[in-house]
Amino acid sequence: MSNLYSLVNLGWQPFFQQQLSLQEWTDFTPARIIEQHKTEVALVNEAESFTLGLQHTMPDMVVGDWLLLDQQKKLVRLLERKTCFQRKAAGSKVGKQLIAANVDTAFIVCSMNHDFNLNRIERFLSLANDAGAEPVILLSKSDLVETPEHYIAQAQKLDNLLNILAINCLSLESTANLLPWVKEGNTVVVLGSSGVGKSTLVNALLGESKQSTGGTRADDDKGRHTTSRRSLIGLSAGGMILDTPGMREVQLANCEQGISATFADIEQLAQQCRFKDCQHQGEPGCAVQHAIAQERLEQRRLDNYLKLRREEMQNSASLAEKRAKDKALGKFYKRTITDTRKLKSR
Repeated sequence: MSNLYSLVNLGWQPFFQQQLSLQEWTDFTPARIIEQHKTEVALVNEAESFTLGLQHTMPDMVVGDWLLLDQQKKLVRLLERKTCFQRKAAGSKVGKQLIAANVDTAFIVCSMNHDFNLNRIERFLSLANDAGAEPVILLSKSDLVETPEHYIAQAQKLDNLLNILAINCLSLESTANLLPWVKEGNTVVVLGSSGVGKSTLVNALLGESKQSTGGTRADDDKGRHTTSRRSLIGLSAGGMILDTPGMREVQLANCEQGISATFADIEQLAQQCRFKDCQHQGEPGCAVQHAIAQERLEQRRLDNYLKLRREEMQNSASLAEKRAKDKALGKFYKRTITDTRKLKSR
């Protein structure tokens, strides 16, 4: 980060500037989180890099967040996020997990081998669309396939307006095509499962090997985890890039808008169904099933849409229930403390 000394290079935009009063701009300093640990976050501003210890009274923070600090480097407040990537916590845990904040572009990386999966791409697209970032599909390992056009055509069917590029993450000439998105002031997050070439891509854009890399397993062509934590790194072009650990499990929650944007074609067709509550499972007058019969829509896409909708509804309901329980528990604790104080004062 030593070559980044301007707020613009760090991703500072008018959206954040407008949140500060003239007095705050004079008295306080904005800094951005570039790494997150259990007990502290690593920050950088125009002058230096430093850490801030986390306390339970602080709001939830994630890599990419902008903080306002006083002269003693104490937290004044967390600035409102322009975009925010989040998912349901992995495993059986009920809760949400923040992935990244204030990202402008999401590079969704999928390799052109046995790991190529349209369902997974749609899942990451839903995540990016819900966050409010521009998705760009990068089909990696183009040097290992004879017909990358075959994979591009499959991905393009998801949305005619999607930016889709076939790249070789080891080729500087190939990754140079990404320069329009890694320009000054822009923040990019790299998403995808393990072994698709995310860290290799980051190293190519950096021009040096900062992120550890690893190949795929020979037995099943699937990747190994090489990135263990999220790190926001400055690029020579002036932008910022965030490498993320491989995520095979991306459970969606509170992501209804993202799913709707990703499957806009299906939702538009659904408006033409005879029944407003049509489940597209064989009801009479179903415009969605009619489109499938005419081969204007793939059954796979509808199945994945319905699967993601069910998952999102179930996870969102679980999170809402948890929030209600936490709120009730908080009220109980507050009431208990108040009653205890009353007893002591007698």
